Amino acid sequence: MRFLLLFILFLFSQAVPAQTNRPEHYDKPYVILISCDGLRYDYVGRFRPPNLLKFIEEGAQAFSMISSFPAKTFPNHYTIATGLYPENHGLVDNTFYDPQRKEFYRTGNRKAVEDGSWYKGTPLWVNAEQNGMVSASYFFVGSEADIQGVRPTSFFTYDGSVPNEARVQQVLDWLALPEAERPHMITLYFSDMDDAGHRYGPTDDEHIGPALLELDKVLGQLFRGVEATGLPVNTFIVSDHGMIDVAPDKLINIDPLEQDSLYLIANNGALAHLYLKDGADKDTVFRFLKSKEDHFQVYKIEDFPFYHCSQDNPRLGDLILLPEYGYYLRDSRRIALAQEGKFRQGGEHGFNPEFPEMHAIFYANGPAIKKGLTIPSFRNVHVYPLICRILGLPAPDDIDGRIEVLEEILAE
Repeated sequence: MRFLLLFILFLFSQAVPAQTNRPEHYDKPYVILISCDGLRYDYVGRFRPPNLLKFIEEGAQAFSMISSFPAKTFPNHYTIATGLYPENHGLVDNTFYDPQRKEFYRTGNRKAVEDGSWYKGTPLWVNAEQNGMVSASYFFVGSEADIQGVRPTSFFTYDGSVPNEARVQQVLDWLALPEAERPHMITLYFSDMDDAGHRYGPTDDEHIGPALLELDKVLGQLFRGVEATGLPVNTFIVSDHGMIDVAPDKLINIDPLEQDSLYLIANNGALAHLYLKDGADKDTVFRFLKSKEDHFQVYKIEDFPFYHCSQDNPRLGDLILLPEYGYYLRDSRRIALAQEGKFRQGGEHGFNPEFPEMHAIFYANGPAIKKGLTIPSFRNVHVYPLICRILGLPAPDDIDGRIEVLEEILAE
């Protein structure tokens, strides 16, 4: 009987939100932050998805949103969530090594992904919760981790097999909750365009167009559902990066560059981080790698030009291998599979975000947003303080984003 009672209490604790909104938040607006992973800045103009076009026409957009370096999924989602560049928030790449922890962080490692000690900064949902505002997330980088000991009131462990329709319905269910329990800060994630871009490449209109139109149908369901609530909901649609075609003959074999006795390598394709082992001489390793350069360059971290802040974060490594634009680092096994036609080599990303093909999207719509406005391209660190302003949350003093960059889209 005691076990049964404990089990019932456990189920109840999972069903009831961990906190409720403070009364002063009841009348505040709502924000839904939607990430469409890999949706390149020019896709909507090329394929004219009707629901997104209407959303943009009735709201605001940027010509493009400039990703942070590297133009990879985890660093850029977490930059959008924190207003910090990757070298400051700690997720410096999809895969990297932390010399102080003596551990690798990999996106496929659930233990690391859910461990809040890897993450710096104050994500939007943590900021909300710390200020007595309920938040919820249906997938967003960092939302599964106990960052500063905090998770969203409601969240889900990532499962790419969950249908998009189920994700949308959950958001609408959250908005239907009583005002004390209703989340004001909601994040939502879709992977469709990244999946299609990697498989087929961004110039394959035959596959990219239909993928976007299918996603547009689901977004239309969300837009109509949100409108039916009558709530003051402001919706932001962003992406993390763009995509370029990388042909099998543009793959660089990284295997001959490995020297296990001298350094560790965290290979992310569009760049690789090298971490010297104790006793290894940086100049010696640098000369060895320089002698191997072929469609890539090697940099000492202190000379690497693409970080906005500093190169002092040890997670960045001691040296970086940077392929030429359009080339990609792979191991010999993956290269053989691609060249034999057993693995379809389509699009890739992660390159210098200054290249337009790496640019992402930014669309906004809601009562706090001006209608029919297009602004120039801007860097994705600036989304965070804008959302804080709308929700009436304090933005941390140490973020890299600035409210002045996007303040002009506010209707007030």
